[in-house]
Amino acid sequence: MPEITNPNSGGAGTGGGQDNRSFMVMLVVMVGVMFGLQVWRSKHNPQTESPNAPTPTTQSVPQSTAPPQAAATIAPGAPATSAAVSAVQAQAESTTVVENELYRITFSNRGAQVVSWVLKNYKDSEGRPLDLVHDGASKLYGYPLSLYTYDAALTQGLAQALYVPSVTGPLQAPGTLTYQYSAGTVTVRKTFTFGSDFVIHASASVLRNGAPIRALIAWPAGFGDMETLQAYAAAQIDTSGSDKQQHLAPKNVSGGSTLNGPFDFAGVSDQYFAAIFMPDKPQDATIATLHNQIDVNKVQRHSGLGQGAPAKGTALVPVLGTGVGDLTGETQLRLFVGPKRVTILKNVHTASGGTLEPLLDFGFFGIIGKWLFLGLQAVHTVLAPAVVTIHDYSWGWAIILFTVLINLALLPLRVQAMRSGLKMQRLQPQMDAIKAKYGNPKPTDPKMATVNAEIMALQKENGVSMFGGCVPTLVQLPLLFAFFTMMTRVVELRQAHWFWLHDLSAADPYHILPITMVLTSFLVQYYTPSPGVDPQQQKMMAFMMPAFSGYITWNYAAGLALYWTVGNFIMITQQAVMNRTALGKEMRAIAARRAQRKASTIGSPKTIQGRR
Repeated sequence: MPEITNPNSGGAGTGGGQDNRSFMVMLVVMVGVMFGLQVWRSKHNPQTESPNAPTPTTQSVPQSTAPPQAAATIAPGAPATSAAVSAVQAQAESTTVVENELYRITFSNRGAQVVSWVLKNYKDSEGRPLDLVHDGASKLYGYPLSLYTYDAALTQGLAQALYVPSVTGPLQAPGTLTYQYSAGTVTVRKTFTFGSDFVIHASASVLRNGAPIRALIAWPAGFGDMETLQAYAAAQIDTSGSDKQQHLAPKNVSGGSTLNGPFDFAGVSDQYFAAIFMPDKPQDATIATLHNQIDVNKVQRHSGLGQGAPAKGTALVPVLGTGVGDLTGETQLRLFVGPKRVTILKNVHTASGGTLEPLLDFGFFGIIGKWLFLGLQAVHTVLAPAVVTIHDYSWGWAIILFTVLINLALLPLRVQAMRSGLKMQRLQPQMDAIKAKYGNPKPTDPKMATVNAEIMALQKENGVSMFGGCVPTLVQLPLLFAFFTMMTRVVELRQAHWFWLHDLSAADPYHILPITMVLTSFLVQYYTPSPGVDPQQQKMMAFMMPAFSGYITWNYAAGLALYWTVGNFIMITQQAVMNRTALGKEMRAIAARRAQRKASTIGSPKTIQGRR
């Protein structure tokens, strides 16, 4: 690739050390952040501990293989003298559909469990109403609101038993649905109460020989919105107890482990949706963590959704679940099943008075990410009424306007960095003189320590900070990494449209934004004056950094690429204006004089500097 000669190039000279240090500081910070993210994630998601439960724990077993007659053997190992209870069981399978403005839940009396949980205001990638029940995984490991016990045969039998419902057919919320079942020495009762929001109340009791046994209400097998391998990997188990929240990634979840309370809430979530249990008595709560695997090339998310011919090979992905109950044996809890939308989560309160807002996990830069999103949401709230009447592109326009506001806020820092760079260039002749006094020692020469000490004293005397030019970069990096995490973790951006982009949380299908961002990133380097930077470092920064940014966003959320690209356009405009100010003209004059001196000795090297 041919080198680009800038009209304001000023040679590297021997005085570029200070700018070189600034450049190296920026690279060190970027590398440190990347490694820090990995270390933080490994420490932030500790391994769940094995239980010390009085009964052994087992993983839920496949429930699709149990015959309908399993109910007859629902009490294995019962003493011969145990008195059998009166049989209460349905003769045929039936469904009950519970509905309000937000959801449509279909219960089956087989297992008294949920076979479909549709969120009316959300769609899947095929434009169908979003069903949060993962049918393929549920057939293997259990449907939502099934019972999880520490007896595999009993768990399987309860999932296949035909319960007697209090209501069949449609049930309009608010309302109550009760299921009862009795056979052999076992009696089961499950009651669900529905309101007008995303929260339902559930209770369950299982008696064997008249004594309660520990039976947890479970959401065992992930979510039906998982459509990519990355979506399965993003699943996590969320818990909150003793003022401590945990977000456990699949690799840190042991299947069948039991943890005892107190727990304000516990459940499973993915990037955008959650099924969270909130015990009525947090101090008596107990949870079981469930970790299984499915082959997504063989298991469909929903029955009836054609996926064409199965893909070749095996693609095993994790499927997480939780069961929550009470140490006393009778489970009383509330269950939130819905989107992880901040305005919704902050209005769902636990028994201890907290909220579900901690479910929003923005990663290593969580605090910054949260406030960035709140700022973006505030801009959207103001902007949405004005643009929604034209097209539903409000979130895209909100990102653009929010980017403009951020860059305006950073403008004083950029001006200050330019002034700091100018001060450094004014001192450059004196710094060169100090180096010449000691024979321009190499970095490994012991004399270099004396040189650096005198240079630092000179800078301090003239009010020059060695990190002055790095401040804008050091401020922008956390914002960029926070945006990087936030863009794929807020349900508000899921399927948000903007012109050719059908989902701001997914990659640009035509890669228009990443390509534009690479080009504008190069122009940012071209227009930004750096007269003291070594030519090789300047060329590396001019070409490597744009390529790196393009690589990051090529298959990542389009919202991040939109934010980055708009920011580049703003920086180009700001720098073009600043280059024409007295400050910019003086920097170019100094660069020209240094270039002339350099040309008279070894010739003018070609480099990329701030454009006139």
